[in-house]
Amino acid sequence: MFVTVDEWSSRPRERWPLLRLACLLAGAVLLADGLVLMSMGLFSMGVTVPGALGLALCMLTWGWHPLQARLGRAGWTRRAWRAGWLLFLAWVASVALFWNALAGQVQAFNAAAGDVPLKAIIVLGSGTPNGQPSPALRARLDKARELAAAHPAAWVVVSGGVDFGETASEGRIMGDYLRAQGMAAERILQEERSTSTELNLRYSLPLLQAKGLGLTSPMAVVTSDFHTVRAQRIARKIGYTQSVVAGAPTPLYLRYNAWLREYFATASSWILGEV
Repeated sequence: MFVTVDEWSSRPRERWPLLRLACLLAGAVLLADGLVLMSMGLFSMGVTVPGALGLALCMLTWGWHPLQARLGRAGWTRRAWRAGWLLFLAWVASVALFWNALAGQVQAFNAAAGDVPLKAIIVLGSGTPNGQPSPALRARLDKARELAAAHPAAWVVVSGGVDFGETASEGRIMGDYLRAQGMAAERILQEERSTSTELNLRYSLPLLQAKGLGLTSPMAVVTSDFHTVRAQRIARKIGYTQSVVAGAPTPLYLRYNAWLREYFATASSWILGEV
């Protein structure tokens, strides 16, 4: 059945067609991103929020025409619609500003880490699925190897307890990785009890003290780029007065999700007064 020119011209024009298309494309990408990462067992706020947002955008495009018809009839609904978009855009802007500030901090931290005569390097754990370092953890360990090569007298502390469902500690697996990469076994100290960043740093301290180092010794805390600011604040809170942080790049497939997770983690820490 063909539509005549008169019939086509008499139909009501769709409002905001480009916005609908943008919602559909963004929703599909965000939903796919969330589903893929959740299928890998990742359920952080940086994964679930984009997934939920993508689902909401896809549902919005599916019910676009009834919604637009309702907006055309009720003034308060139209105002709520506009206010909702303004709030959403303000949130997106806040995330972008946070990411920009964090990127600047990461660059400054890495530059500072290269200028300090380090006595120790503490590597924070980041998951060991199936007894192997996760991609993020491998990046941290490789960053530690770079620093260790530049500071051959520095002790290297690998810190992390046993992950859920695993039998070997993160500390042991991290130590095995560094030894396999050629680092001398005698300079690696393994902390194998911690389950958080704070405990990583607290439980590493006795190992350093046994080597004549302490809270005032110059040392680097190696973590993922997105985690550098909070890690430094936690280190300062514990009393590491001469610590610097070095950020390893987050794997690309997880980068933006991890940085979004850090946005929520930073907000939560600020609200709760944790750092």
